[in-house]
Amino acid sequence: MRKERVERRRVGLEVRRWQWPAAAMLLAFAAFASAADPVKLNAESWLLQDLHTGTVLAAENADQRMEPASLVKLMTSYVAFAQIASGDIALDEPVTVSRKAWRMGGSQMFIEVGTRVSVEDLLKGIIVQSGNDSSVAIAEHVAGTEEAFVQLMNEHAERLGMTGTSFANSHGLPDELNYTTARDVSTMMRALIADFPAEYRWYELESFTYNGITQPNRNRLLKRDPSVDGGKTGYTKAAGYCLSVSANREGMRVIAVVMGAPRSSERFRGAQTLLNFGYRNYRTSLLYAAGEPVGTIKVWSGDRPTVQAGIAEDLWLTVARRKSDDLGTKIVFDDPIIAPVPDAGRLGTLSVSLGDETLLERDLIALGGVPLGSYYRRAMDWFWLFWR
Repeated sequence: MRKERVERRRVGLEVRRWQWPAAAMLLAFAAFASAADPVKLNAESWLLQDLHTGTVLAAENADQRMEPASLVKLMTSYVAFAQIASGDIALDEPVTVSRKAWRMGGSQMFIEVGTRVSVEDLLKGIIVQSGNDSSVAIAEHVAGTEEAFVQLMNEHAERLGMTGTSFANSHGLPDELNYTTARDVSTMMRALIADFPAEYRWYELESFTYNGITQPNRNRLLKRDPSVDGGKTGYTKAAGYCLSVSANREGMRVIAVVMGAPRSSERFRGAQTLLNFGYRNYRTSLLYAAGEPVGTIKVWSGDRPTVQAGIAEDLWLTVARRKSDDLGTKIVFDDPIIAPVPDAGRLGTLSVSLGDETLLERDLIALGGVPLGSYYRRAMDWFWLFWR
């Protein structure tokens, strides 16, 4: 239950504001303080993270450097989706398969040298069939060479803040410069879902047929758990069995990453354990939507007497379920608010607390501007402000 309190404060008083990284750490601490015992998996590293807030719900060796295997293909598809969004390539665009792509070993889409395959089919071959051949084909089509494409992959990784990651190829076969962390894989999944929600739906396809060959999606949780709607598997001898999945239950979307499992079954069992742990112990809620009025404040000397206040971005919060009834919000308006008030101009602060702990604060902004009122209105308001 959310409790609200509204206050006014004189302009000029110092207000402490949490920057998001600090707020995220505090949210995670508040959540873990009342959670059940941490989960234990048969894997080298893992992480469970809420998509909307970034709160880490469970983790073990999340920053340990690991070989990514075919989890690399999450970035391969991300780069291709970005190229489509920018108009540089199109889904129906034909791609001529090179000998290098055709000769790739490991998991394959079974494209043939010299044939022309659409970008869409190649992407489905990457996503559903985990094709190493289709990964190289799309890389060469986008950037001319796989090496140039890998440079794009690393540029996107740097932009997304994946500080523990290096890509050496588009498919994930072993290379000493191919490495990542469970945290960075989750970051990559969050970006994929947030930036390309329509294309992400392809990760839910249970099978794909090309060249007369039907291959099932290697993500077995798609059939076992109806809340799971995408993700990617990976395996090499050095990397072990890896998996990154996303699930959505009642509007709460989380990402589970399991890396270095000794058997294929362990990665799926581990991811399912993480998902169940997260949904059983935590709740993520949209407290306020961007542009939603959360209060009204008087405006002096304006052409109208009040203005509505809201926040600039959606405000999501993840808390332990057993603590959710202690959640409260406080609205503190600056006082006085004097026209002209620009659209989106600052009006005060909205803070969220869990018990006695302040979790985060957001600026309250004007939902619409208020220009100066008439000379009569300004004179009257200044008179009343003087004697107030």
